Amino acid sequence: MFERPESGNKALIVQIDFGEPDQSERLAEIVLLANSAGAEVLGSVQAKRRAPDPALFVGKGKLEEIAAIRAERGVDLILFNHELSPGQQRNIERALQCRVIDRTSLILDIFALRAKSHEGKLQVELAQLEHLATRLVRGWTHLERQKGGIGLRGPGEKQLETDRRLLGQRVKALKQRLAQFERQRKTRRRARERRDVPTVSLVGYTNAGKSTLFNALTKAGAYAADQLFATLDTTSRRVFLGRGHVVISDTVGFIRELPHSLVAAFHATLEETAMADLLLHVVDTASEDRDAQIEVVNGVLAEIGAADVPQIIIMNKIDLTPHEPRIERNAYGKIHRVFVSARTGAGLDGLREALAELLLGEQSPADAG
Repeated sequence: MFERPESGNKALIVQIDFGEPDQSERLAEIVLLANSAGAEVLGSVQAKRRAPDPALFVGKGKLEEIAAIRAERGVDLILFNHELSPGQQRNIERALQCRVIDRTSLILDIFALRAKSHEGKLQVELAQLEHLATRLVRGWTHLERQKGGIGLRGPGEKQLETDRRLLGQRVKALKQRLAQFERQRKTRRRARERRDVPTVSLVGYTNAGKSTLFNALTKAGAYAADQLFATLDTTSRRVFLGRGHVVISDTVGFIRELPHSLVAAFHATLEETAMADLLLHVVDTASEDRDAQIEVVNGVLAEIGAADVPQIIIMNKIDLTPHEPRIERNAYGKIHRVFVSARTGAGLDGLREALAELLLGEQSPADAG
């Protein structure tokens, strides 16, 4: 039986084209994800198929090609830019004799690395356990040690059944703790509503520059880096805009095919987004994939019940493009898009004026673009 090694950072990426658009952007994104998780990408294997092979995801010939590249380059981690079934993952590991992880597991791993707050860590652990429960094959005895072990096993109960019961107990405990955090958050939100302070949430594709923009607007000093999922924990700050305060919140970035277990685990945190008065949808203007990224973000917003929250598009990173700072309005005179560079500060005064107009009823003097 193949034993999983403790670690392995030399990765080979496998990406199969099933007819989806933007294959090059998808490959670039999984390389960034792998780097964010601490892996060194040594190459990629690509192919076209009509549908995944039920047993191996790829065909036998392609699996032999992957095995040859793995041996030649000393790869110890095969990273599929797709979601594998538990059976497919086990079959591929058995054939290649090395660790295999899929896109979902990789994103969960990055979230585990990035979580800093107690609540964030609990949310990630819940998502991991619910995902890994589908892959449970005699792998949860570490949970028995956490719970004390001796005396837990019922008469005649098999190890796998014990593991499943321990896993269920841990999931239940995590959900109870997260429910406490949710109640505390609702109490804080009611207090804000009594003070009648408008709320703004920054949303956007991961690495669009939300945290940099948040810091530029609030002087908060929140962690910001040029990497995927630099921010997991929601941070909120009060900001004075001319004649009144607003509360601005930075949130986790979205990504295509965001694991459902993560959306479910982070539901309470993401609910803050759905309760906001206004969404600032931050877009990486310099990205060739920006239109698809906007669609992904709007899809996740719909999933968490935030599709009807008013939003304006913030075209960020204009310092990497020929665009000038400006405010664009639609045919009805409503603010539609604001062009800024959070890194250089260009256009931020216009953004503050736009926020004041939208939230505090002040007319922005900025010209429409």
